[in-house]
Amino acid sequence: MRGLVWMKDGGAEYAEVSLASELTAVGVAIGTDPAPYRLEYTLRTLPGYMTELLSVRAHGAGWHRALDLRRSAHGSWSCETKEEGRLGGPPPGGDMNVLNGALDCDLGLSPLTNTMPVLRHGLDRCEGRMDFVMAWVQVPHLHVIRHPQRYTHLGAGAVRYESEGFGADLTFDADGIVTDYPGLAKLIAP
Repeated sequence: MRGLVWMKDGGAEYAEVSLASELTAVGVAIGTDPAPYRLEYTLRTLPGYMTELLSVRAHGAGWHRALDLRRSAHGSWSCETKEEGRLGGPPPGGDMNVLNGALDCDLGLSPLTNTMPVLRHGLDRCEGRMDFVMAWVQVPHLHVIRHPQRYTHLGAGAVRYESEGFGADLTFDADGIVTDYPGLAKLIAP
């Protein structure tokens, strides 16, 4: 079990992470955009780092949202949501039918979920370029969409992340944890 702290341009994140043939994590994040929020999550993967469960609770002044996102062993996605108060923007959840082929969730603004596809395919250690479909969870709205992403090995512990015109060169430690995500987060407590 590792306790990790990332400082972000618009907040911070703390997670207690266990890595073996699967990943389990419990975390909390605070942020400011589009409104100040506190977010708590639980993440659990199947062996091979494929998402099994992402449970997220987001709170702000006068509002609360919850999402329980699940991927079955057969690859089908489901979710349960709650919404109280007024945040604006899209509702939590979304059309799970568009997530066919997705193995991973991607919790917006969290460097932790970039770990799963990289570990599964060894992209932090071995040459290669892989395209993925993610169940991307917008933060703090907790709206879920289909999100194509590409990861390319750059060198030992370095992977380029690309999606819809955006790109960043990520740095990973020996365990496959993101240590630097330029423009998003930097690990300060290993």
